[in-house]
Amino acid sequence: MTAPPTTALGPASDLAQVFELAQQLRVDSVRASTAAGSGHPTSSLSAADLMAVLMTRHLRYDWDAPDDPAADHLVFSKGHASPLLYAMFKAAGAIGDDELMTTYRRSGHRLQGHPTPVLPWVDVATGSLGQGVAYGVGMALAGRELEGRSYRVWVLCGDSEMTEGSVWEALDKAGHHRLANFTALIDVNRLGQSGPTELEWDTSAYARRAEAFGCRAIVVDGHDLAAVDRALTTAADGQAPTVVVARTVKGRGVTEVADKNGWHGKPLPGDMADRAVAELGGVRDLRVRGPRPPEATPVSVTPARTGGPSSPPRYDVGDEVATRVAFGSALAALGASRPDVVALDAEVGNSTHAEDFRTAHPERYFQTYIAEQQMIADAVGMAVRGFRPYATTFAAFLTRAHDFIRMAAVSQIDMALCGTHCGVEIGADGPSQMGLEDLAMMRSVRGSTVLYPSDATSAVALTLAMADLDGISYLRTTRGAYPVLYADGESFPVGGSKTLRHGDHDEVTLVGAGVTVHECLAAAERLAADGVRARVVDLYSVKPIDTEAIARAARDTGALVVVEDHHPEGGIGEAVLSALATDARTRASAHPAFAHLAVTGLPGSGTSGELLDAAGISRSHIVRAARALVER
Repeated sequence: MTAPPTTALGPASDLAQVFELAQQLRVDSVRASTAAGSGHPTSSLSAADLMAVLMTRHLRYDWDAPDDPAADHLVFSKGHASPLLYAMFKAAGAIGDDELMTTYRRSGHRLQGHPTPVLPWVDVATGSLGQGVAYGVGMALAGRELEGRSYRVWVLCGDSEMTEGSVWEALDKAGHHRLANFTALIDVNRLGQSGPTELEWDTSAYARRAEAFGCRAIVVDGHDLAAVDRALTTAADGQAPTVVVARTVKGRGVTEVADKNGWHGKPLPGDMADRAVAELGGVRDLRVRGPRPPEATPVSVTPARTGGPSSPPRYDVGDEVATRVAFGSALAALGASRPDVVALDAEVGNSTHAEDFRTAHPERYFQTYIAEQQMIADAVGMAVRGFRPYATTFAAFLTRAHDFIRMAAVSQIDMALCGTHCGVEIGADGPSQMGLEDLAMMRSVRGSTVLYPSDATSAVALTLAMADLDGISYLRTTRGAYPVLYADGESFPVGGSKTLRHGDHDEVTLVGAGVTVHECLAAAERLAADGVRARVVDLYSVKPIDTEAIARAARDTGALVVVEDHHPEGGIGEAVLSALATDARTRASAHPAFAHLAVTGLPGSGTSGELLDAAGISRSHIVRAARALVER
């Protein structure tokens, strides 16, 4: 079918023209998904009217300048409705019809099944439902509190994802902060993937819930363009965070699928697609140039992307200092020289020492309370806006936010995380507070860096290093105070290690990180008293790992004992074995004798010493394991 001549639409377009745009978005959603043989056309059809009104009249955006700092932001939390988003890009002239029709969901192309920032008009990757609202809150918070800008953040979400707890964490924070620059549009189309949604078309229930979290709720017929326009005008009045609850019909405009179960995630077959396009009025070629962003003004915080503090914390060898304390001091010092650094806390800052940053830089410190998913989402939103977030909580509680961390990696976000109170070392609080899975979790994140300092000097150096690392970096810190091992000024390159004890005739290598480095040193002393020479390696960089040092130690001594305050699965022991497997010289020689000491049982309460011993990772257990390897 030949398209009519191109017609341009702007903010003054009448609603008849906006309707034609909505129909074009529907047609192109059907065409693209049918051409690809996969996709979610019915989820796109329901929200087309909402997006047509938004992009013509309310979204202040220059499609030729997606990096304009004053521009609004649009997040498709219901990322599966990507046909609609890409149809909007075509209507804006950002992509052409050929790209939409021939590359959507195809290998090697940027119009992926769910949107990612490989596209310059996409801020964050979405598709893991329940996250887009949270990201939007983070961006809105950054705009108001850090940048001093008036841009608005608009989030399109589906009704199915409104059962995710993270959505309500996000709306709670939007209400708490009174984020009047934030609007969520709920596409209440009644049908989910496998049947009706929890609330179906009970829009008043959605509204009551949103209001209970401190947001303004506006209920509309999502296909009444005038009503939608009025709702978005109200949402942009700068008075309150707003949730537009829009009752819609899944598959709207196509009789054969409208409000019919069983069509979620299914493209329309060729003949049906042809009928759908005809019913929707045929192919169009409308172009939209909506309202432009206001003129950009200087931001209240000017990001500076490199460099460290002129006076970082310093510690003397032998001083007993917890690495969490050193982290807090280093972060506060970093904030003085790096105005792009922000700190986020989940109501444990007095334990993690993230509170030190609040004392020094209260305007860049954000309390998310006990909402770890939102803490990570806020960090992502701030990173999108050019800031370097440091988000901190107990290591055990970061596991709750793993999906947000995983998706942050998909979004190619640069941010630093710190997990404190790790392992059985924390003592009497018991297993619910012990981070014993975090190394495995963070090692599995694409492109991540995992660091585990053993003393205050290394903790300071690694905290500062994270400010300039690409991707997601993670610092694991210990609760208890332990002797400083390294002199001030010692270098700790990412990907390196430290050999604290060695000789020409070492018989076994003891490999630890964090608290177990101190246990390994004590064990080496006991072994030396018995005539057994032991090398000790501080593996402060868990990922990337120092393969050269590990392989050299394996060749030199022929025996390795790896000790970690973590479950054996996915931790330091497996990282060491993987490193050895990739080293050609090690593969060509006899494999070293190997012992792996890790936390295998269910810990309880006790002192640090009692729990390290009960877990089999104390100095006495290390001595026994080393002797057994040497005797073999």
